[in-house]
Amino acid sequence: MTLKTVLLHLIELTPTPPATGPDTGGLANFLRGFFAPLFLVVVSVVALFFLFTREITRFVQFLILAVAIGVIFYVPNIIEVTAKAIAGALGIK
Repeated sequence: MTLKTVLLHLIELTPTPPATGPDTGGLANFLRGFFAPLFLVVVSVVALFFLFTREITRFVQFLILAVAIGVIFYVPNIIEVTAKAIAGALGIK
């Protein structure tokens, strides 16, 4: 083997760094999986409290807020789309 062949072989074995940024999809899935049961328990307890104390107006307000928060966390890619929209509005690429 010549030196040129050895160097070409080493270049082929050298891993190339990823061309894109870090993948945060796994992090978002982990956070959804971690906070989902906690969110459902808190929503259930508070909703039952409002129902048992017969505060229907606060129950409806809380239900609307809980649905909005649930949509933010459970709809796929809504966090990423919102973050990109906010960054675009602030002029960050």
